[in-house]
Amino acid sequence: MKLKKLTISAMLVAVAVILSSFSIPIGPSRCFPIQHLCNVLAAVFLGPVYGVSMAFCTALIRNLLGTGSLLAFPGSMVGAFVSAMIFKYTRSKIGAYLGEVIGTGILGGMLCYPIASMMMGQKAALFTFVGPFLASTLCGTVIAAVIITALYKSKAVRLIEE
Repeated sequence: MKLKKLTISAMLVAVAVILSSFSIPIGPSRCFPIQHLCNVLAAVFLGPVYGVSMAFCTALIRNLLGTGSLLAFPGSMVGAFVSAMIFKYTRSKIGAYLGEVIGTGILGGMLCYPIASMMMGQKAALFTFVGPFLASTLCGTVIAAVIITALYKSKAVRLIEE
């Protein structure tokens, strides 16, 4: 089982890194939903340890490649953790979806404040990143909900959970 979870986690890291530049225009901004999609999939199918590890590895690789920012660490890792913990204790897919939105969109967005101001030298207000993070996480979570619903309806989820 550990090898299967490790393999799925590695596949989610690869998908998140490769598709990280995919964006959806929403009004004057763009949302980047793939990391959030992978966070929710990891929360539901892998659990908190693999979910947070997947989010960390994705952020690290994207930063090493020059395609990410330091702000990816708190947003994605907190979202993956909250989503996975809620799912672990409630077995509620809706709880996992809400956990990702609250964890990344609100908590992760607020945790970016000290990183942006201290480590990156940018002036920012506490809620500066909440709006953009919420837009991205909402899009990614909706896509994840569609995929997870399809997997459960097709019974393909048994292959993942075995």
